[in-house]
Amino acid sequence: MRRIETYILLACLFAAVSAITYLIHYFIFEDVHHIFIFMIGDLAFLPLEVFLVVIVIERILTYREKQSIRQKMNMVVGAFFSEIGDQLLRGLLHCMRANKEISQNLNVRPDWIRTDFRKAVNFARSLHYEPDCQELDLEALRALLLEKRPFLITLLENPNILEHERFTDLLWATFHLTEELEARASLDELPDSDIGHISVDIERLFSLLIIEWVAYTEHLQSNYPFLFSLVTRIHPFQETPSAVVRI
Repeated sequence: MRRIETYILLACLFAAVSAITYLIHYFIFEDVHHIFIFMIGDLAFLPLEVFLVVIVIERILTYREKQSIRQKMNMVVGAFFSEIGDQLLRGLLHCMRANKEISQNLNVRPDWIRTDFRKAVNFARSLHYEPDCQELDLEALRALLLEKRPFLITLLENPNILEHERFTDLLWATFHLTEELEARASLDELPDSDIGHISVDIERLFSLLIIEWVAYTEHLQSNYPFLFSLVTRIHPFQETPSAVVRI
């Protein structure tokens, strides 16, 4: 309500200043005809001015701002994968019952085009992963997540993160799994019901993780080909990952 009152007050103030200016013009030149000619001309141009300023220029500035935020967020996503995301990909992949199918569809290669990335994302969204916790060292996973939790918290403090809903969901899934594992005194000999609950959390995390990884990798191909080259050599969805460049 106070903001509306402020707008009304400003509108009245500007209208008063305009009226006073026209009065001064009249008292000096005593030419009402001249005043109305320019007033009507200004009013005629006003809709076009509003269109140019409010719609065209504002949208250009908004687009540039969003592009800047997107670039900053991709840097944050890159830091996430360098610090913990790549380790989670490697660690969780082998416990997925469909790991061979996952590797076949997500084996990003240097010759991939936009269509290949779209297919990979669609595959990641549609697959039922069915993790097998018996094939996973839950203690090691808990240690990794607890070790990296301070880093993850610093990512949440980034004000631009709200512009990236998918990555925000990934962070929350990571935090949730961390809390689930931390809350248990021991991860040995858990009942099947508890194993099933943790499996659902791992499946949610892995699904969000690979979707974000594919999107980030496509961004690297378009904007940072030297980083994309490294990713195609070391990602875990190929038979023999190696940073060594081979001809």
